[in-house]
Amino acid sequence: MGTRAERLEWTRGDGLVAVGAAATDLTGFSLSAQVDGTPFTVTAALGLVLAALALLFRRRHPVPVLGAVLALGLVVNVVTPAPPHFGLALTVALFTVARRCRPAVVTAAGLAAVPLATAGLDGSLLPSGWNLLANAIAGALVVGGAVAANRWQREVEANRLLLAERAVAEERRRIARELHDIVAHHITTMQLMAGGARANLAHDPGAAREALVVMEDSGRMALGEMRQLLDVLRAGEEAEPAPPAPQPGTADLERIVAESRLAGMDTEFTVLGTVRPLPPTVGLTVFRVVQEALTNARKHAGNAGARVRLTYRPQEVAVEVCDDGPGDGPPRRSASRHPGRGGYGLIGMRERVALHGGTLEAAPREDGGFRVAARLPVPAAAGASDGASDGASDGARGEEQRR
Repeated sequence: MGTRAERLEWTRGDGLVAVGAAATDLTGFSLSAQVDGTPFTVTAALGLVLAALALLFRRRHPVPVLGAVLALGLVVNVVTPAPPHFGLALTVALFTVARRCRPAVVTAAGLAAVPLATAGLDGSLLPSGWNLLANAIAGALVVGGAVAANRWQREVEANRLLLAERAVAEERRRIARELHDIVAHHITTMQLMAGGARANLAHDPGAAREALVVMEDSGRMALGEMRQLLDVLRAGEEAEPAPPAPQPGTADLERIVAESRLAGMDTEFTVLGTVRPLPPTVGLTVFRVVQEALTNARKHAGNAGARVRLTYRPQEVAVEVCDDGPGDGPPRRSASRHPGRGGYGLIGMRERVALHGGTLEAAPREDGGFRVAARLPVPAAAGASDGASDGASDGARGEEQRR
């Protein structure tokens, strides 16, 4: 059925336009009549009001409304000694036709409106030269304004589509970084676990079995996270049938540190400061920085050890990952000498941290090894209100804990 406004084919805005046009045309007609000394008849007032009321239907029927306005104006000109005019009702009707119709229709409407608006004045159906020139200028201004409005609207729509496409591209780049982090970490862990299981299979079956269990868990987690990201790419704007699994945060750092130890790297984990919940996005960024740094350390630092330090400060959270290996891998060296041109993992870390207004340092240490340090601003109130789930399991650790 639709609403009453839909059945009447006009909206509140159309009503305001019609009332404004009627008031303006009546006022202008009466003032011109007083100046010229011509009578202001009831017929003229009725014709102007009916022409303004026709504007209620201008959106769905622009050409018939323009015809009705011109016909009523012609009646007013013939039956009343009206002064020359190009009323607001005619302006709105012609503007609507120029906004909504094809160029051929607009041209025909303009050519018809210019002479008909002055026809019947002074008792002659043929308009005078000066009146015709004035109406031609007025009509050209109205049509020109409508063309400019249409062009502006197209530019706005094109900019909106461009921004939407840019947002989609940014989201796909973010998902690509997520996939890189997942694949790099879990595949590296699985490779090392498989090598450890093969080496210990003969003389230490228990250690081999533990390595295989870790490899299985890592593979299952990698598949789950990749499936979630790929579902986002496929689904588009469609609603997900089930809520996604929670993103990892600082509470999951112990797990990746334990995986690093099982992979053969002696990894130390220290928490400093008063532990508090972090916003989920900040917790995810901290987790990804540590994950990528430990993955790079296992790739390039050989049998070296690593240290992970998470520090809670009143207005920020800092994380530092250091290893004491040779640090001569090409990706890490190039990243340290030319920031922003290093490995894709380091670029992803830098972009993640910069997104939160933080800083990231990734460079070789003077005494050997490599250091990755990130600082992210997190006011205490923001962490407590936005990220209670991220640090729920961290709250019981106390102010300092070493593993």
